[in-house]
Amino acid sequence: MVILAFAIVYLVWGSTYFFIQKAVAGFPPFMLGALRFLLSGALMTIWCIMKGEKLFGIPNIKHAIISGILLLFFGNGIIIWVEQTVPSGVVAITVSSAPLWFILLDKPKWSENFRSRSIVAGMLIGLAGVLLLFSEQVSEATKGNGVKIGTMALLLLASISWAGGSLYSKYKSSEGSTSVNSSWQMMAAGIAFLPGMLIRGEMNGFEWENVSSDAWLSLLYLVTMGSIAGFSAYVWLLKVRPAMQVSTYAYINPVVAVLLGVFFAGEKISLIQILGLITILGSVLLINMARYRREKIAERAIASYLSENNENSPQNVKKLSGELS
Repeated sequence: MVILAFAIVYLVWGSTYFFIQKAVAGFPPFMLGALRFLLSGALMTIWCIMKGEKLFGIPNIKHAIISGILLLFFGNGIIIWVEQTVPSGVVAITVSSAPLWFILLDKPKWSENFRSRSIVAGMLIGLAGVLLLFSEQVSEATKGNGVKIGTMALLLLASISWAGGSLYSKYKSSEGSTSVNSSWQMMAAGIAFLPGMLIRGEMNGFEWENVSSDAWLSLLYLVTMGSIAGFSAYVWLLKVRPAMQVSTYAYINPVVAVLLGVFFAGEKISLIQILGLITILGSVLLINMARYRREKIAERAIASYLSENNENSPQNVKKLSGELS
């Protein structure tokens, strides 16, 4: 389940940059956010009702609303807004700073993360890899004055908000199922987009029949794959794996976006981009290997302890190593 969830978050979210740009060409940004998250939230709610899940736990709802607004309204909403005008390469670089914010904001894990040379090195190497991957696109955008300081500040705010919302969801939304938490998070974000849509007058003169089929299909993909599958997998991973490890999606997503462009859009990849891809994948391996080594050391220590006390069994080793991790 962990491997499947990581695969969904890595691969599906890497493709959403492309589909957001397609969708925002047909829908105004606030309307797109409202449609995407209200539809996905409604579908998730129906699923929870069919499963007989408890939907109305007050503390759970409060935590889900806060994390949903941080994650999806600010974190994802800013990306929707910015992708109207900014190249996706520039967006990907700034969003890829998320693992830095995970480390800085995850106070309960400070001693563990900052003491691990592999994690710190992997984080910095990953960021360097993303810079290599998109160095040419950023150079072109900067020459054309396509990137403003205010836009970069907004993207930085999106990364900080996403990391903060993720950590809040991890530590505060422990009760209730992932499906219920995801439903409330998406509904809260969808509702939060509505005032902006009304204030900007996005419905004035908007004609549904003029929306292209590409935009409709992109919205459908964002609702089903990006939100229902991808976001639910992400929220579940935050519960069962360390936040730093989950945050590696921010390094892999740009890799997936570039490869999709090469294989399906006929884009060319340069030598420096290949070097960036290899660097990013190496950084993620470094971060995950650090966690794997710690878990194996814990298991060996516990097995030795239990053996001395005649309690050595695979079940006991697995249980205690999980608690220690």
